[in-house]
Amino acid sequence: MKRLVLLIVLVILAAIAGVVARSASRAELRSLVSHHNSADVRQEIRQSYELSPGARVELSGLNGAVKIETSDSKTAEVYIERTASSQEALDARKVTVEADGNSLRIRGEKEGGFFSRLFGNSAGERVSLKLPRQISLVAKGVNGAFTSGDVDGAVEVSGINGRVQIASTNGRASFKGINGSIVVGLKKIDLDGVTLSGVNGNIELQLAENLNADFDAKGMNGRVISDLPNVSIDKSGRRGYWARIGSGGIGITAKGINGNIRLTRTPSA
Repeated sequence: MKRLVLLIVLVILAAIAGVVARSASRAELRSLVSHHNSADVRQEIRQSYELSPGARVELSGLNGAVKIETSDSKTAEVYIERTASSQEALDARKVTVEADGNSLRIRGEKEGGFFSRLFGNSAGERVSLKLPRQISLVAKGVNGAFTSGDVDGAVEVSGINGRVQIASTNGRASFKGINGSIVVGLKKIDLDGVTLSGVNGNIELQLAENLNADFDAKGMNGRVISDLPNVSIDKSGRRGYWARIGSGGIGITAKGINGNIRLTRTPSA
């Protein structure tokens, strides 16, 4: 019996020693990886295209911040800075740019395997664009802040892990699955309205002076606040709010917002 007890104790001690050793090995491995995790390899992509008025610009699957400047030009200028800790990691992830007169598409493709992503060896990119103002803009699956100038067309933004800021939109606008705050200017809203859903952060809607809309928010985990003198906010149910902006009309709807929504005036130029 004593021998059996001694054997059990020895097995337990061996198991504990193994766990400690493995933990130490993992810690050393993480330390080694983080030590060499600086962006040692770099690649630049520079391209330009002519786009027709109303062209569709789509960005998807990007691992880094996106910054867009807009103007009355017809030329789209693309600059992408790609970085990784090794050439192998850079080659494992592809970023494609495709364009014709009616569209511009920038897409990041999934790279490597589980261990590359686990230890931070995946490649990343920073995207800077100079675009015509007369476009429709679509962005989905961006792991970083997303900033854009004025857009005279529809805007659709989803799956962003970072702050979203758009100087102004002039049509339909949709924001879905945003893990960060949103600041967006609304010059005009078309028949499809403006929708906000699944946002984890505060929202600021900067409204043009002559904008008319009905505002309806449901499932709010936060407050709705108006800085506009002629807009009053009414409580609707337990977590809902309603307001009429100007003479009312086309809808601005929000649901599943974990943060506050503030209605303000568009800043002066």
